[in-house]
Amino acid sequence: MTPDHRDADRYERALASLRGLAVGDALGSQFFVPTHYPALKRRELPPTPWQWTDDTEMACSVLSVLTAHARIDQDALAHSFADHHDFDRGYGPAVNRMLRLIREGGDWRELASGLFNGQGSWGNGAAMRIAPLGAWYADDPEQATHQAEISAYTTHQHREAVVGAMAVAAAAALAADPARRIGPTELLDGVLALIPRSAVQAGLRRARDMLDYADSGTVAAVLGCGRRTSAHDTVPFTLWAAARHLGDYENAFWTTAQAGGDVDTTCAIVGGIVASSTDGAPPRAWLDGTEPLPSWAPVLTD
Repeated sequence: MTPDHRDADRYERALASLRGLAVGDALGSQFFVPTHYPALKRRELPPTPWQWTDDTEMACSVLSVLTAHARIDQDALAHSFADHHDFDRGYGPAVNRMLRLIREGGDWRELASGLFNGQGSWGNGAAMRIAPLGAWYADDPEQATHQAEISAYTTHQHREAVVGAMAVAAAAALAADPARRIGPTELLDGVLALIPRSAVQAGLRRARDMLDYADSGTVAAVLGCGRRTSAHDTVPFTLWAAARHLGDYENAFWTTAQAGGDVDTTCAIVGGIVASSTDGAPPRAWLDGTEPLPSWAPVLTD
């Protein structure tokens, strides 16, 4: 695919974020295996290769749609999710069913809005996949939150899930801005200014107040770390971890993983944000140890 030159830089930033997300997802998922718990405490890597999960698969669809449309097209995104849905990647049962029904001709609008007795899902799935979109819009964080909101509705229509996606996209956009090197407090203040009042926003305010804390377990006990797989139980902690470790992917990963919880998703979110920032790429050996991105993932050519 030949890019519009205006989008080539956006694509490179988003791809860097996607790679960081995939490493966090794939490596984080290894620590659901009880035999690997001692290695996690010692910060030792498990055997490779590391296979990524639904977090990465859905993030690839986000970048694919941005590459094709230079924005989020909801119909294209919903159908990309459905067409590339691999049941074995760890999707939740509600999303598995919804994506199957979309493939069979169902309307994503009706299916997403009907989840959980019409409340929509408040899970962390819209947030886990969205960091590359934030990196794409590094020059326009407000547009990043708007496009993240649009993207969330294809699968998650509860307010908290939507705001969680907006917050992660805003963080990645601010971290990826090539015009500045943002600090931890600036990052969280910037996100807070871009998202509406919600439980996610309240959690982020607590996260900002805990930036001086070094122990991720203590912070996770207050903020949550995805054990309930809800957006407001996941996003504040991940933005705390990312803010404290911008430019330091390795420590960002270990800090996040050692808190436990929904480790593949928390590490995917943190990895996607940190990899958006200057000097935030994963170690080369970690990239090499991670399963390659799928063959259908977008590639731009000159």
